[in-house]
Amino acid sequence: MNKKLLIGVFLLMGLFSSCKKWLELQPESDIAAPDLFSTENGFMDAVNGIYTRATREELYGKELTFGTPEALAQNYSTREDGEDYRQTSLYNYKQGKFIERKDKIWAGLYGSIANCNLILLNVDEKKNVFSGANYEIVKGEALALRAYFHFDLLRLFAPSYLSNPTAQAIPFVTKYSKDPTPMSNVTQVIDLIIKDLEESKALLIKDPIRSIGYKIGYPTVRDTTFNTEESSPFLFLQNRRHRMNYFAVCGALARVYLYKNDKANALINAKIVIDQKRADGKPKFPWTLSTDFGAFDEEKKDRILYQELVFGWYIPEMAKNIKDHWFQSGTNGLYLIGDAGDFIYEKQTAGALDSRFKYYLTKSSTQGNGAHYEIIKYLRNNKSELPGANLHYLMAPAIRLSEMYYIAAEAIFPTDAAKAYEYLNAVRSARDIGDKLPVSTQEDFLRELAKEVRKETLAEGQLFYFYKRLSRGIVGPTGSIIPASNNIFVLPLPNDELVYGGR
Repeated sequence: MNKKLLIGVFLLMGLFSSCKKWLELQPESDIAAPDLFSTENGFMDAVNGIYTRATREELYGKELTFGTPEALAQNYSTREDGEDYRQTSLYNYKQGKFIERKDKIWAGLYGSIANCNLILLNVDEKKNVFSGANYEIVKGEALALRAYFHFDLLRLFAPSYLSNPTAQAIPFVTKYSKDPTPMSNVTQVIDLIIKDLEESKALLIKDPIRSIGYKIGYPTVRDTTFNTEESSPFLFLQNRRHRMNYFAVCGALARVYLYKNDKANALINAKIVIDQKRADGKPKFPWTLSTDFGAFDEEKKDRILYQELVFGWYIPEMAKNIKDHWFQSGTNGLYLIGDAGDFIYEKQTAGALDSRFKYYLTKSSTQGNGAHYEIIKYLRNNKSELPGANLHYLMAPAIRLSEMYYIAAEAIFPTDAAKAYEYLNAVRSARDIGDKLPVSTQEDFLRELAKEVRKETLAEGQLFYFYKRLSRGIVGPTGSIIPASNNIFVLPLPNDELVYGGR
């Protein structure tokens, strides 16, 4: 008889006193919920706790950003005696290290969902403790995060909608409870995710980021005539792109609707982000200047294109996570062989001018291993121990402006192929590629789109989901094709029955 695996549920209690706020853990119980949820600040601390929990190594602080999905997408080269991600890249789902990582992802995401549900359990009955639009923002973020976590569980542990919309998927958990939640099928889970996101979108209509006077800027720039992101007296309302803000919810909806093959609604939500303007008529989310992406001064480089982030994870432990687990000593870690880097970024053609090729990678060599590329997208600078010394400010991308262009392009292609290529070429142009792709067939378009998604999101954990959503073969590091298969695309559920539902 299988033992039931109880997913530990923790409420992260925020003790915020500065930008680097640390949250304390209390184990699952009645916790101090009456005290925590007796004040507006208590609710805000609880929401902040969800973000902090989500940036642990087993979730977006490492694994779901530059870990498992990137190895599955063939975005790394690994040696036989190197990191254990080699077996992951070979789709050995029976390997002990892989099982441990994927089970921690499952438990970590459901633990985060439980925290969302605890907030949602209390927020309506305590509506009177809130001022301004803070009730709507707290509830909107909790709903959006619950949807976001469920969607990544779905994308990892269930067949895609295109593959089998009625297949058993995952439990969609809406109650803070130890009782099991039955499994839902793929379509049911997607519809519930959309329901949460649409409700969140309606609640966040008062999000400060929607103000035409709200200017996207760098956190290291303190002149509020250029940067209004830190001007609110509420820390909770500052740097809204570090949170599930209104536009992040639109971006998530665009992502989910496209997963469901609902191109009309995907396009509507992607265009909300693309078309949003500031008071001066310029885009709310501007393309990053080449002078920022490739700044001569190492401390001023913006390697993750911070101004283009619609939503990102603030990860105080980012530098440590990379140092401990990534590119530790040349090719003993995760890297790209020279041929792979050249292939991915099409060095022999337009790629030689691609700013991503120039600033995401650096060529290196280790004795006996030959030339290879190290991925430096998250490298802070030469003074890596100094907080805030780089424009990216310890952020990992979650939803990008460029993804909205890719979604818009794919969604509109069936009715306007020329416009689709216009969206795709806009991103290429922003990355210093002058050559425009000519309008061609849908298969040619999807092939070029896959190349661009790979170049743009390297080490961000998104490419694997792109292949899976479209049931496309996975392109290897130098061009070989791994056929699409649910044996690869669907990660096994944990072996034991789970409190949140089992087979």
